[in-house]
Amino acid sequence: MEKKLGFGCMRLPMQNGEVDYNEFNKMIDYFLNQGFNYFDTAHGYLGGKSEIAIRECLAKRYPRENFILTNKLTKPYFNSQEEIKTFFEQQLKWCGVDYFDYYLMHAQDRNTYQHFQNTNAYEECLKLKKAGKIKHLGISFHDSGQMLEQILTEHPEIEIVQIQFNYADYESSSVQSKKVYEVCRKFNKPILVMEPVKGGGLVNLPQEGKKLIDVLNQNLSYASYAIRFAASFEGMFKVLSGMSNFEQLKDNVDFMKDFKPLNDTEMETVLKIGEILRKSGGIPCTACRYCVDGCPKKILIPDLFSCLNSKVQFKDWNSGYYYNVYTKEGHGKASDCIKCGKCEKICPQHLEIRNLLTKVSEAFE
Repeated sequence: MEKKLGFGCMRLPMQNGEVDYNEFNKMIDYFLNQGFNYFDTAHGYLGGKSEIAIRECLAKRYPRENFILTNKLTKPYFNSQEEIKTFFEQQLKWCGVDYFDYYLMHAQDRNTYQHFQNTNAYEECLKLKKAGKIKHLGISFHDSGQMLEQILTEHPEIEIVQIQFNYADYESSSVQSKKVYEVCRKFNKPILVMEPVKGGGLVNLPQEGKKLIDVLNQNLSYASYAIRFAASFEGMFKVLSGMSNFEQLKDNVDFMKDFKPLNDTEMETVLKIGEILRKSGGIPCTACRYCVDGCPKKILIPDLFSCLNSKVQFKDWNSGYYYNVYTKEGHGKASDCIKCGKCEKICPQHLEIRNLLTKVSEAFE
């Protein structure tokens, strides 16, 4: 049986600001030994360190046929069709491979898609596919079901779609997990799932949510229900988990090794928790951190949003302490925001970050 768990390499084990290669090696070894082989990266992950870690810990240590590797073409790294091939060739070198199994047009939404159209990015990547440098061409997507339908209609060459899908966003009016999923099924595209645990948010559940799962009395982690939820739907090729230590990886591998879809009671439970979370008023940030690099005030936006969510959703008395941690050593406070809007242009969740930072400031300052 095809293993459905994929290793998302956006949240790798870190030590002193660098990827902990010893821990990553250990994780890769266990992952592969248990029959899993799918890895996902992008140049923006960990400021380029994710790709290098793939080369050092995976590509240099295992034969190429032992693993499946996905990389992505991301908007900030090319401004013309001519620049795409140069960037792509560099990605191959960074990852230490001579081809990618899957190559995705990254973070497609109505704005990003226009940039890819204007630069003939799809056409250029098709050439790379014909040259054998890409095995399968796809997209990762953050927008409405209607927008996805437009892209898949205009580009039938798309073979696979990566979407954000979890039980908190299933009925979300902004993420539209359910509607986007249905469009993928309509076009018969295999689906890659990102953010199944919503950046860790579906591990740190409010007490009401924890009680609902604890009643099931199965000694399974909260993460297991989130990942199994996504994997339970038809058409899901891989569910990516951003595992940042060996314990997380072992937990995920253990319950996905012999995957069992959620039963009716489990499905009813997690959908109920999703409804509780949507009504609790938290900020639906997935901590992708795209907003951080370009912030002129060096505000750690996802971390500050997480602090507010902890305070509002989970009544975390410690959230004020962490707010102080994230606003030291040259990093701006929420009130330091100059409203330039760079963060909002790159946010895959289309959050009104400037207004939300005002709320953060009011809560903690």
